[in-house]
Amino acid sequence: MLNETLCRLALQYLPNYGNVIIKKIIEETGSAHAVFHDVALHKHFIKKINRALSRPVITDEIRRKIEDELAWMSANHVNICFVADENYPHRFQNCNDTPYMFYYKGNGHFNRQKSVAIVGTRNASIYGKEVVKKIISELAACNLSIVSGLAEGIDTMAHEGALAYNLHTIAVLGSGLGRIYPDSNHKLARDMVEQGGSLISEFPYRTIPDRGNFPKRNRIIAALADVVIVAESALKGGSIITAYIAHSYNRDIFAVPGSVFQGSSAGCHELIRRNIAGIITSGKELMEMMRWCDEKPKTVQRALFLDLTEEEKTLTTLIEYHGECPIDIINGTVSNLTPSKIAGILLGLELKGVLECRPGKVYRMI
Repeated sequence: MLNETLCRLALQYLPNYGNVIIKKIIEETGSAHAVFHDVALHKHFIKKINRALSRPVITDEIRRKIEDELAWMSANHVNICFVADENYPHRFQNCNDTPYMFYYKGNGHFNRQKSVAIVGTRNASIYGKEVVKKIISELAACNLSIVSGLAEGIDTMAHEGALAYNLHTIAVLGSGLGRIYPDSNHKLARDMVEQGGSLISEFPYRTIPDRGNFPKRNRIIAALADVVIVAESALKGGSIITAYIAHSYNRDIFAVPGSVFQGSSAGCHELIRRNIAGIITSGKELMEMMRWCDEKPKTVQRALFLDLTEEEKTLTTLIEYHGECPIDIINGTVSNLTPSKIAGILLGLELKGVLECRPGKVYRMI
């Protein structure tokens, strides 16, 4: 009999079963085990999604790969985070192409209230590195996560800066966790885990850092963050891809301006010119624009709730409980309302002067 963990790992080896389809199936059933063992599920539900999908089977070859993976995970203290798990990132909820499962080593808390991705060129200049240090040193006043990709240059500075200021940091790899890349960051990766950070990857542990893996890695970086900062980048590169993906996810994007004579800042200037990114020069500016370190908002007068509908009361109670509540948490928590319905109710509450929407689609009571 196959257990749930083995079935979860097996899903990644099924042809034609991508992230979107698998997340729909798990939303319907709640378990990976049902995908392989519920005959009625395949007959009545999976066929509705895609008639070309054959009933999934765990072959001997797939079983051998999974058993090998499980043995390595056990020996190296690696876990998986699955779409049905409580710690699955709530920021993934409205991003259809995010992975239904990923491997992680270290801290398994992926739902901190504030999260900032800092990305940029591998060939970072002294200026780019100093900017990252400055921004992170000022962000240390807020309890947030710093997300990046463990690459050389700006990514490395982002992770090192987070560790220096005791901030939680997450590295998203473009390889399996058994192949830390680049080699020069082995110690940094180890330090991150030891200091409460996380290494994550959607790839099996043997996966090498192939060129095609990094755009996939970039979408996870974008999805894990409320804000993406491009610290330094040429016109083309992974950080620019990350910025555009984040834009498609409705994340807030900022870029650090540099010298007009340096091609290493041309990508940042282009993002600003096209109104994809706002200008940022310090962590203090980011905190002000996101209103992250304001005083705690005053409690809404109870009399206001007398005129609210039951649905409005549900949302205001949730938002008041969190203090500041991102739209992803609201959509993920209030399961009996569609995202479009929730958006309409929130807009009505704004017009009534009950709550306000802050940058990053974060709501709080007025």
